[in-house]
Amino acid sequence: MRISVLPVLFLTVGAAAAHAHATLASASPSVGSTVSDPHEVILTFTERLEAAFSNLTVIDASGAAVSQGKKQVSDNIMRIGLKPLNAGTYKVNWRAISTDTHKIEGSFTFRVGTP
Repeated sequence: MRISVLPVLFLTVGAAAAHAHATLASASPSVGSTVSDPHEVILTFTERLEAAFSNLTVIDASGAAVSQGKKQVSDNIMRIGLKPLNAGTYKVNWRAISTDTHKIEGSFTFRVGTP
């Protein structure tokens, strides 16, 4: 009886893993944080990303871009440099396509000031 239960267990676990999609695991600066002098934004995802179809931008309160250079994607990490930032609130917009071709996107803010 035990032997017949194991294949069902493996099929159930395998099916759940196959339907999992990439999610944002962490961000630097952290979501909603206050930082003093960030030089880049780094996002870490739970799965490997497709660099050509993923994007990352940072804007200030007026909507002007403050990201500098091109976004870089390596495995499950996406990053972009920042221009020197004044005190204020900044919005990070991201779109990630995982290697299983599922699109996820989101945004969050962080603040530059005295932590």
